[in-house]
Amino acid sequence: MSGTAVRRSDGRPGALWAVPALLYFALFAVVPMALVVALSFCRWSGLGSPHWAGTANWSRLLHDPQLGQSLRLSLLLTVVTWAVQTVICLPLGVWCAGHQRGRAVLSTLFFVPLLMSSAAVALLFSALLDPNFGLAHTIGPWLGVDDGNFIGDPHLALWTVMAVVTWQFVPFHTLLYQAAARQVPAQLYEAATIDGAGRWRQFFSITLPQLRNTVVTSSVLILVGSLTYFDIVLILTNGGPGTSTRILPLHMYLTGFSSFDMGYAGVLAVLLLAAGTTLSLLVVRVTGFRRMASRREGL
Repeated sequence: MSGTAVRRSDGRPGALWAVPALLYFALFAVVPMALVVALSFCRWSGLGSPHWAGTANWSRLLHDPQLGQSLRLSLLLTVVTWAVQTVICLPLGVWCAGHQRGRAVLSTLFFVPLLMSSAAVALLFSALLDPNFGLAHTIGPWLGVDDGNFIGDPHLALWTVMAVVTWQFVPFHTLLYQAAARQVPAQLYEAATIDGAGRWRQFFSITLPQLRNTVVTSSVLILVGSLTYFDIVLILTNGGPGTSTRILPLHMYLTGFSSFDMGYAGVLAVLLLAAGTTLSLLVVRVTGFRRMASRREGL
């Protein structure tokens, strides 16, 4: 192996170092995506061999009565979880980056949901939200739900799912903001203190601008990740009551593995892929994230 292939003349690593990552990406991302695209043009029940169906599966998008509702529910889930998690995680992450008494203990408790799988979280809340024996039976009347049946009410089920998803992923995004907040130069706060700026002024004039790239990163992860939630919804509500929580990823899953229509499920998967990619590119374009540079402003 030649030295020029490993390291460039300017001292940076050569292109050869990217080969393992490219192979991994091709094997576990590009190839599966290509197979799903090919499957969307086939008719397959999951058994036997797929049969070419042309554009028949794609034409069904225009006549799918569930598609419109699933898109609306997914959009609502995306927007609400992004707004709630950002509002909670940003100040919480900044606080965890400080040196308050008891911060370490409380931070550890905040991060407990991060250690649990989505299936474990869904099973935990299935027990807690049981209207007969769970905690929901006790707190339901306090919140105006006399029977405590949060996941059995078509008007409350999706909001309950949003609360569970938020509870699970708040620790992860808090960790992002905590790490970023610790990189803000202390000199900026010292100068602001000398100038008489209080905590709120320092937060909005120093901390928040310094965290803008982290806000974009967290937002992209939340927005794209919300398009893949289905396991929590599957275990908690299975898309019910009725179809009130049948978001698009769950619609794809049930179409493929309950109705055994893998071809049309492939179409829905490609639609999700296109939506996630478009959303990511839009956020990057609007925020100017692609021009992000590694620098510390004010120094």
